[in-house]
Amino acid sequence: MTDPDESGAEAGRPPRRRRHHRWSLQARLITAVISFVSVILITVGLGTGTVLESVLRENLDAKVTRAQDAIAVKLRLDQRAEDILSTTYQERGTLLYVANFAGESAAYVADDGDVRSIDVDDIRTGQADAGAWADAHVDGLGDYRVHAVAYPNVSYSFVTGMPTSEVTSVSARIVTTVALLTTGGLLILAALIALLIRSALAPLRSVAATATRVAAQPLAEGDVSITERVPEDDIDDHTEVGRVGLALNTLLDHVDSSLAARQRNEERMRAFVADASHELRTPLASIRGYSELSLRGIRHAEQAGLTTGGVVAETTRESLERIQAQSLRMTALVEDLLLLARLDEGTELVYSAVDLTRLAVEAVTDARVAGTDHDWVLDVGDEPVVVAGDAGRLHQVAANLLANARLHTPAGTRVTTAVSNDDGDAVLRIHDDGPGIDPSIVDELFERFTRADSSRARQTGGTGLGLSIVKAIVDGHGGRILVASEPGSTTFEVRLPARPDSPAEAGAAQ
Repeated sequence: MTDPDESGAEAGRPPRRRRHHRWSLQARLITAVISFVSVILITVGLGTGTVLESVLRENLDAKVTRAQDAIAVKLRLDQRAEDILSTTYQERGTLLYVANFAGESAAYVADDGDVRSIDVDDIRTGQADAGAWADAHVDGLGDYRVHAVAYPNVSYSFVTGMPTSEVTSVSARIVTTVALLTTGGLLILAALIALLIRSALAPLRSVAATATRVAAQPLAEGDVSITERVPEDDIDDHTEVGRVGLALNTLLDHVDSSLAARQRNEERMRAFVADASHELRTPLASIRGYSELSLRGIRHAEQAGLTTGGVVAETTRESLERIQAQSLRMTALVEDLLLLARLDEGTELVYSAVDLTRLAVEAVTDARVAGTDHDWVLDVGDEPVVVAGDAGRLHQVAANLLANARLHTPAGTRVTTAVSNDDGDAVLRIHDDGPGIDPSIVDELFERFTRADSSRARQTGGTGLGLSIVKAIVDGHGGRILVASEPGSTTFEVRLPARPDSPAEAGAAQ
């Protein structure tokens, strides 16, 4: 059977988003239980109140019937209502309305037992037919339950009633009592359930806290060891929550072992790169030396007017030139790999106070010489911007970024270098108005051996390690490097911590 969410996706419709609860599990459980119990108690309370009110109304109707029977025995065709009530014993509050030969009259029995007449206009009743039960309102007395009796053959009728205040009062007391008991019971139940659920979910909170602490650890690189575990008291193989804690501890053990294995592999790889680079330096230096020696001999021979064997000499020259070019390229690659390996080990940087402003000026001056077909702009303030760092490596950062802008942009591109202080950081920005960086490689721009697309391709056969070296140096200084690029605007921003009281503090912090 296909899940509704999946079928919607297959039909081209966007899948429905599942609602995410913002409340905790404890809050949802307490709310669900209290809501369910509240519905039950309120239903029981309303049902009880309705039944009791019905019983009270039946009792009130019975009292009205008894009063009516007693009055019917004493009736006379010419008596007024107050006279009839005076000759019969009635309960306090009894109301009588009479329409006979003496006319219309009304009276009631007061709380002190006296019979008092009232104006018939003050009685507003909903009854219409004889024998009907109805509710009536008497101005100054309140609401009454009344019953009418008529004798059509003698044009005689009367209405007997009893006040409903007692029923209303008892019903109100019942509702108040039920409401108070329900509220108190719910509060007590909520407290008990909260304690019970909190106790039951304590192991789950421990699991969540452990997972949160592990998630906060930096696991991407470096020597990482996960020491956080769910406490033994919260692990129980016989409960669902306990099994979750046990599974999490097992998972953390596996992850910790994997991270340790990864760290060992990284250390072996760094050692291999460092050793290989070191071993390659000597033969590369030899190749370079021999090629330079051979070329020097040929040049001396040519300057002395000696022949060098015609075509063979020309071929030898080209071969030696290629040897020299490739040896230079391989030397640059090995030097870059060795530098990266040393930066990864944190053994390459030598800290001192560095004037970033002066460093930028020198780097731009060198770039002008190397790229005469570009427009180089320098934007620095009058005050020096000083950081604690390795002057040579920071100069390499600026030089690599400027060379990157020169090599990957067409002639006439304006390259602006700016140095400033921003919120406690020393900032070096290099901006160019060239064609921009291919968006497909922006995320991996600082990875090793990353190549740009054809619009920013290297034309000089570089190693592809320049930006990775820049990032490694910046990271070694505790800084950040950011890039923002779009057609017509590319900006590299290097942010370094402002100079501390002592440059040695920066070195120790690394």
